[in-house]
Amino acid sequence: MLLYFFLLRIAALFGHRKARLLVQGQGATLERLRKQPVGGQGRLLWFHAASAGEFEQARPLIERLRADNKPVRIVITFFSPSGYEMRKDYPLADAVFYLPFATRRNARAFIELLKPDMALFIKYEFWPAYLRELKKRGIPAYSISSVFRAGQPFFRFYGRPYLNVLRNFSRLYVQDEESRSLLEKKGISQVTVAGDTRFDRMEAVARQAQSVPQAEEFVHGDIYRLPAGDTPVIVAGSTWPEDEQLLARYMEERDDVKLILVPHEVTEEHLKTIFRLFKGRYVRFTRATRNNIVQSRVLVVDCTGKLSALYRYATAAYVGGGFGAGIHNTVEAAVYGVPVVFGPRYTVFREAVDMVRSGAAMSVRNYREFARAMDCAVSEHAMRGKTAAEYVRAETGATGKIYNELFDNI
Repeated sequence: MLLYFFLLRIAALFGHRKARLLVQGQGATLERLRKQPVGGQGRLLWFHAASAGEFEQARPLIERLRADNKPVRIVITFFSPSGYEMRKDYPLADAVFYLPFATRRNARAFIELLKPDMALFIKYEFWPAYLRELKKRGIPAYSISSVFRAGQPFFRFYGRPYLNVLRNFSRLYVQDEESRSLLEKKGISQVTVAGDTRFDRMEAVARQAQSVPQAEEFVHGDIYRLPAGDTPVIVAGSTWPEDEQLLARYMEERDDVKLILVPHEVTEEHLKTIFRLFKGRYVRFTRATRNNIVQSRVLVVDCTGKLSALYRYATAAYVGGGFGAGIHNTVEAAVYGVPVVFGPRYTVFREAVDMVRSGAAMSVRNYREFARAMDCAVSEHAMRGKTAAEYVRAETGATGKIYNELFDNI
């Protein structure tokens, strides 16, 4: 762990942007707390998420706490710059910080300054120094929407130290029965199968998006309209270069579909690569007008924060990342009753495995499989989309289970 933090500092010194933001932000947290403690009345609830994706799993709990007017103060910490920069002004939080590097000294100082009454760590966040310090001080800590698999270090022959970290949690609210079983076989019994709060979040996003008339536009008022009518629309979300190459080839072969492309990175350098791939058949989202959107076949979304709502326009969806570290959020699309296609690296995501098994999603390894799957998703979108929507609906409810146990009596 110390080696990792050291390497981050070296990367920051050599100009790596994210590493520099991370080192500067985490270094400033303790000083910010010393100068301006989190004031207000009520119990202080500390939510920690690695990044923006995990934060979406915390949001349903935070939003319900605020909707119920619970007398609490809410502090959110992030590890990654992307999460912090995106949510540093989140209006439902009393304060948002970077989490200081997880040394014993930092953990003692942070908890002493913050004085939380409860700590909630989202999904894969298991920081030993913080969890031990919380337990030492008698502050309850909870794991929210965590998921465990047999291949993880906890369950290997060398896993005892990792399991001991989990024993510091007052309770782990896990996503599925397999996680509970794995933990209980290792003597960790403070486990509740609650499900994944992300399904509740995505359902709320879909309700909000569908309550807005489709004629209301994102950036251009009544001038700009997304593709409509009988033309099939593919929405490709969180794409990487490998994904974009498949999509460009597919659009060359199919002249009867339109594509809304939402890249994971919207730097100008990456956008220029995308524009070269689509050879003039595209329009940029921020420059779209009624005329040029009708004439183009590809809408490239060159800004952030639109993807969740854009999936409602899809006949079929492609979710990127499956040819790299792993796929991005498939539930964002499925909640609208949209069949999903993605690359081969999906097996660590429970919802993706379930959706492939049910026929709501398809995984591909090369272009031939991609073209076949996308054709199938478009032609069978009604049947496969219905299966996707039913799956998401069946998975909702985790927020209520956790909320009732932790916050009902506040």
